Amino acid sequence: MPDNIPILSLIALSPLLGVLILAFMPGHKGQWIKTTAILVTLIPLVLSAWLYAAFNQNLEGMQFKEQVPWIMVPLNKETQGLSQLTSFFFQFDYSLAVDGLSLPLIFLTALVGTMAALASVYIKKRWKSYFILFLLLETGMFGVFMAQDLFLFFVFFELTIIPTFFLIGIWGYKDRERAAGKFLLYNGVGSAIMLIAFIILVSTAGFGQTAAGNGVSVHYSGDLSVITENLFQNAQSYVTQGDLEGNPFFLSSAMKWTVFLLLLVAFGIKLPIFPFHTWMLKVHTEAPPSIVMIHSGILLKMGAYGLIRFGILLFPKEATAWASVLAILGVINILYGAVLAFVQKEFKLVLAYSSISHMGIVLLGIAAFNTTGLEGAVFQLVSHGLISALMFLLVGSIYERTQTTELDHLGGLAKSIPFISGILLVSGMASLGTPGLSGFISEFLAFLGLFQTHPVITAVGTLGIILTAVYVLRGILGITYGPLKGSRRRCATRA
Repeated sequence: MPDNIPILSLIALSPLLGVLILAFMPGHKGQWIKTTAILVTLIPLVLSAWLYAAFNQNLEGMQFKEQVPWIMVPLNKETQGLSQLTSFFFQFDYSLAVDGLSLPLIFLTALVGTMAALASVYIKKRWKSYFILFLLLETGMFGVFMAQDLFLFFVFFELTIIPTFFLIGIWGYKDRERAAGKFLLYNGVGSAIMLIAFIILVSTAGFGQTAAGNGVSVHYSGDLSVITENLFQNAQSYVTQGDLEGNPFFLSSAMKWTVFLLLLVAFGIKLPIFPFHTWMLKVHTEAPPSIVMIHSGILLKMGAYGLIRFGILLFPKEATAWASVLAILGVINILYGAVLAFVQKEFKLVLAYSSISHMGIVLLGIAAFNTTGLEGAVFQLVSHGLISALMFLLVGSIYERTQTTELDHLGGLAKSIPFISGILLVSGMASLGTPGLSGFISEFLAFLGLFQTHPVITAVGTLGIILTAVYVLRGILGITYGPLKGSRRRCATRA
C-alpha cells in the first residue's frame, strides 16, 4: 500500500532513473533514447494513478507525508540573550506530502509529461541531451507540487527553470535564443522576489523552540506546517523581543502585507498576470511543441499553485482585502487575452493569448474566496492543462505536415488530415466552454463563486466567454473547413 512505501519520492525522483540510464547510452542511438525516455515517463504516471486511487477524499490536511532531516545551519549566538541557548540554527528538511490541491496537479504533470515525451519524437537533433533535460524538468515539476519545506520548494522550482531555458534555446525555432533569454529574465526575477519572501517567512514565522537539557534549543525552519501554525497564532507567541532578547525578527502586520505582495508578484509572473505576460508569448511561439505542451499545461499552473498555497492560504486576511483587485486583474487577463487572440494571424499566438485569458478565470475563482470559486479555479488548472497540452500537440502535428501555423496559409485540412482536424475541433469546443466538456465545468464554478461576492465584475468577465467562442471558432474552423490553401498540397506531399 502507498502508506508503507515512499510513493511521493518514487514519483518525483523516478525520472532521474531515466537520466542515469540515458547518461550511459550512445548518443547516436536515437530510437533507443526516445523509447527509454517515453517508458520512464510511464513510471510516475502509473504511480500517480495509484496515489490518486489510494488518496482518502474524506480526510483533511496532508497525506502520505515523508520527512527526513536534510540541512542544518548553525547560527552565531552573539548577544547575551542568544548565548544562553543550547543550540541556535536553521533547519531545512526533505519534506513531501499531498492534499486535495496538489494531488490533481501531480497526476496532470505525469499525464502531460508522457504526452510531451511522445510528442518529442519530432525532435531531430541531440536526442540524448534533450531527454536528459526533459526528465530533469519533470522531476522539478513533481517536486514543486509535493514540497512542504520552503527551501525544498525553491530548489525544485529552480530545477524547472534551468532545463526549460536550454530546451527552448537549443531545440526551439528561429528566434529561440531570444525567447529563452526572455524566459530566464522574467522567471529569474520572479524567483528572486519569491526567495526574498521565503527568507522573511523562515526568519520569522519559521521560529520554533524546544527544551534541551537545562536550556532551550531555538531554530528557524522552512517547514510549511510550522510556518502556518505560527502565522495563525497570536503574533506575540513567537519571535518577540520578550522571547529572545536581542532578536530583532518579528512579522508585523506591515511585514505580512509586504510578504503577500512579494508572493503575488513572484507567482503572478509565472501565472502570468497582466502585465507580466510578454515573456510567455515568445515561449509559446518559439519553443518546440513538446515543451510548449509542458509550459502551457504545467509550468503556468505552478504560478497559480504557488499563489494559492503560499499567498492565499498563508495570508487569508491580506488576500481577502485584495479580493476586488484580484478579480479585476482576472477580468483584465480574460478580456485582454481574448481580444488579442482574435486579431492574431499565427495560430500559436492565438493559443498563447488564450492561455492568458484562461488563467484570468483562475484568478476569478481565487478572488471569490469561497468553496465554489476555489473549486472552479483548481478545476480550471487541470482542465486548461489538458486542453492546452492537447492543442499544442495537434499544432505540432500540423506544423510537421504543413511547415506553417500561419492562419493565412492553412485551410481545408479536414479533407487531408481528418482525424487531427476532428480532435482539434473537440479540443477547441472544450476550450470555449461547451457544456458537457471540462472547460464548461471549471468556468461555470469560477464565475458562480465570484458572482456571490462580486456580481458586477462577474458580469463584465462573462464577456470573455463570448470572445473566446469567436476567436476559437475563427481559428479552428478556418484551419479545418476554410478555403483550400497551400497547406493541403504540402500536407499531401508529406503524407
